Amino acid sequence: MIEGDKLLDNLVEDGWLKSPNIIDAFHAIHRNDFVPKDAQKDAFLNTALSIGWDQTISQPLTVAFMLELLEPKSDQKILEIGYGSGWQTCLLAHIVGKHGKVFAIEIVPELCKFGSENIAKYNFIKEGIVECFCQDATEGLEDQAPFERIIAAASAFSGIPDTWKDQLGIGGRIVAPVGQSIFLFIKNPDGSFEEKEFPGFIFVPLIKGK
Repeated sequence: MIEGDKLLDNLVEDGWLKSPNIIDAFHAIHRNDFVPKDAQKDAFLNTALSIGWDQTISQPLTVAFMLELLEPKSDQKILEIGYGSGWQTCLLAHIVGKHGKVFAIEIVPELCKFGSENIAKYNFIKEGIVECFCQDATEGLEDQAPFERIIAAASAFSGIPDTWKDQLGIGGRIVAPVGQSIFLFIKNPDGSFEEKEFPGFIFVPLIKGK
């Protein structure tokens, strides 16, 4: 994994990756396991890559930045919106460990299959650490709430759904694109939210409905 190690070293040196548990996940989960065969040669480039069906596997820099904002920890329950290739899902699963859980939602049927097959390469589904759902994610997963963390990989251009905020536990964090910015939402004890915007990113749109 020489190319993967070089990518990881660059993300650390440039300050995008800082937290030991996230760095460890990047070491353990290899991006080339989550891209189509014709993109294998580019798997460790710091760029977004097409995975088909008008969707992409996000740029490693963007994934690193969003995970650092999310601050995932072991044993947490995390809702992931738009699992796509399954790469970020596996990074999260590695971090939360066997006593945590990642509930991953994807709406594109072909990606549900592609992503879940990739996730299965690391046995996270078999071990019960990841559960995949093929459905609209705008309603979240009310029967599994509250979540300690929620992360989205697609942009809700009119703002994130209130259901996600409702399903987040007190002190929890949501990291999600809105327009072409990444937003961090932190839930206060009174149910209000602290909000921070980080502009300058590009995302595919959040798909709603069937």
